[in-house]
Amino acid sequence: MSVPAIPPVLAEVVRSGFVEGRHRGSLVVLDADGAVELALGDVTTPVFPRSSNKPMQAAGVLRAGLDLTGERLALAAASHSGEVFHRDLVQKMLEENGLMADQLQCPPDLPLDMAEKETYLASGAVRDRVAMNCSGKHTAMLAASALRDWPLDSYLDPDHPLQQLIRGVVEEAAGERVAAVGTDGCGAPLLAISLTGLARAYRSFVLAAPGTAERRVADAMRAHPEYVAGTRRADTWLMREVPGALSKMGAEAVQAVALPDGRSLAFKVEDGAARALGPVLARALTLMGVESPVLEHLGRTPLLGAGREVGEIRPAF
Repeated sequence: MSVPAIPPVLAEVVRSGFVEGRHRGSLVVLDADGAVELALGDVTTPVFPRSSNKPMQAAGVLRAGLDLTGERLALAAASHSGEVFHRDLVQKMLEENGLMADQLQCPPDLPLDMAEKETYLASGAVRDRVAMNCSGKHTAMLAASALRDWPLDSYLDPDHPLQQLIRGVVEEAAGERVAAVGTDGCGAPLLAISLTGLARAYRSFVLAAPGTAERRVADAMRAHPEYVAGTRRADTWLMREVPGALSKMGAEAVQAVALPDGRSLAFKVEDGAARALGPVLARALTLMGVESPVLEHLGRTPLLGAGREVGEIRPAF
C-alpha cells in the first residue's frame, strides 16, 4: 500500500528564536502562458477550495441571467466581514428582487470581522442570516433562481439547475472535471478541483474577454474589494494595492490570486491554519516578482508574549 507523501513545510512558527511549529501544505504558481512555474507538494490531487470558488459561483448567477454590476456583483462573490455596508447592501438586494431574509438558507451568524462583531453584539443584535459572510452569494443565488422560475426552497441542492450551471462554470474555468461534491459551511454545494485547476480558473477570469461573465466578476471584485472582504482584510488590501490583482481566500487556509498578465497562484495549508496565509501569500507573490509595500503588511504575523512581540510566522520556501 502506497503512503501519501508528506507535504512540504510552507511556514514556520518561531517563538523567541525557537521553531515551535510548522505549517505544511501545497502551492502552485503558473506563468503568464499558464504553464506550471513552481509546484510545492501535491498540486494535482483535488481539494475543496471553499470560498475561493466564489468567483465561479458569481459567474454562474450571471450566466443564469441575473444582471448584477458593481458592488452588488462583488458582494455576490464575497466572504464579507459583516460590516454595516455589507449588511445594508444584502438587505437592499433582497428587497430589489422581491425576496426576504428568511428565504436565505445560509445559517444565522455573527459578523466575521472581530471589531464589527463586538460593535454588533454591544448593540444588542443577535445571529442573523444577513450578517453571515456568505449572505451576498446566497442572495444572488436565490435571486437568479427566482428570475428563472427555478425552485427557491431547493436552490442549494447540487442537482438544482443553478448549481448544475455553476458546476459547468467551475469545470470550464479549471480545465478539469469536478472530482467530488460536498457541503460548504454556508450550506452551498462545494466542488473539489486541484490547486492547479484553481490557479487556472483565476487566470481565465482575468484574461477573459470584456463583457463575459468571468471578466465582469473579476472586474467587479477588483473595483470593489471592500465588498469582497472588508475594510480590515487581506484580499481587500491586496486588490487595492497591486493593480489588476484578483484575490480570494477560502476557509481551511486556501488562497488563490491572479495577476492581470495571467500569472496566478493557488495554495492550501494542510492543517487549515489561517495564520499562515499571509506569510505564505506574501512570499509566493515576491517569488512571482510582485513589488509592493502591501506584501510586507500581508506577510507580518507576529507572535505575542505578555502583550509584546516575541516571534513570528515566517515562510519556509
